[in-house]
Amino acid sequence: MSLSRRFLNLIVGDLIPGTRSLCRIDMMRQQFFRAPSPPPPAGAGGGSETPPEAASLMMEQLQLPNPILRFEAQAAHHMWSINWFPLVDGKVLWADQSGRTFLFDANTRDFVTVPNFQSRKWDPISLFVPNAVNGDGSLFLMERVPSPEPLSRTQTSKQFETIVFGMPTTAKSQLLPPPPYLRDNNYKHRCHKITAYGVVDGGSQIFISVEDVGTYCLDTVSHTWSQVGKWTVPFHGKVEYVPELKLWFGLSADSQRLAAADLSSMDSQAPQLVGDWKDLERPLECEEFKESQLVNLGSGRFCIARFFKTMQTSDDFGDEDDFGDEDWQSFVILTNVEVTHCVHDGNCSGDAGSGGNGQVKLEMNKHKSLRHMSDGTGIDDPI
Repeated sequence: MSLSRRFLNLIVGDLIPGTRSLCRIDMMRQQFFRAPSPPPPAGAGGGSETPPEAASLMMEQLQLPNPILRFEAQAAHHMWSINWFPLVDGKVLWADQSGRTFLFDANTRDFVTVPNFQSRKWDPISLFVPNAVNGDGSLFLMERVPSPEPLSRTQTSKQFETIVFGMPTTAKSQLLPPPPYLRDNNYKHRCHKITAYGVVDGGSQIFISVEDVGTYCLDTVSHTWSQVGKWTVPFHGKVEYVPELKLWFGLSADSQRLAAADLSSMDSQAPQLVGDWKDLERPLECEEFKESQLVNLGSGRFCIARFFKTMQTSDDFGDEDDFGDEDWQSFVILTNVEVTHCVHDGNCSGDAGSGGNGQVKLEMNKHKSLRHMSDGTGIDDPI
């Protein structure tokens, strides 16, 4: 399988409040998907093996390249926020709390101004649905934890919005109707988080799974909602479709492992996982402080970012001391994996139609892992 993308984009924070940078990692130069080393023969080396959970301490360090873009929010009453929304082919939409919005093409380094959102989004999620005709598409924005809404004559909601990108550089925004449960008295007593979301039916529908509520689909043309079940999909976060494998991939809701499911026909039955895989042993004496992120690199290849912190205690002389100040050191581990069809008669390949009469299963191959220690330029989000 070849890489559909050559660059991994990283949103990086630094010591300047209200500032974010965009760095690009050349995955070919970093050899993200080099062939994994074969395991050493039993008894080789004569010493004890490194425990898997301690392997992160021996990982290759990721050196971030110079940023190609630095975006500073326009502070308002000492409050600021920056949102970024990946589109396609290296394009990223940026916005801050003041309403400044622009589109940046990381490949050409071009800027395009975009109409402001019709309403500020506090903690939005986004899904981009490409247009097969002209290569543009629509970006759908939704609050991650939308608030219940009163019955209103207005059909649309400020919490749901789409931006339609046209040719050559035009864009227009439009408010969307909310999913019906937000105006249902049965759900008005508290906010419910969108736990998983993705694109289905070839882009004609997007879905959201809402905790303690169920799963809804939005028609991307008519902008009408329909409830497909009172269940939620077994994923957490964004779910990605891989056409080569004809399955949807994401991080599982229970264990946060890479997992796959068939979402081609959502009906009264909740989808079931057809596979899940462990990509990383948790480092010793570390805890995760942020939700893991999955980036689809195309052709069954993914980059999984996991965010850890560990506590360091030191006294005024720099020595570790039980009575010293607590200092948290954070770091990110990027793990690169590839999922293929494997025919269990000794032959594995990406082609599910080969392999004779063997049973076709999915197999995950773990490739290179890199660690980045936060030194004032911590990775916020891979996109």
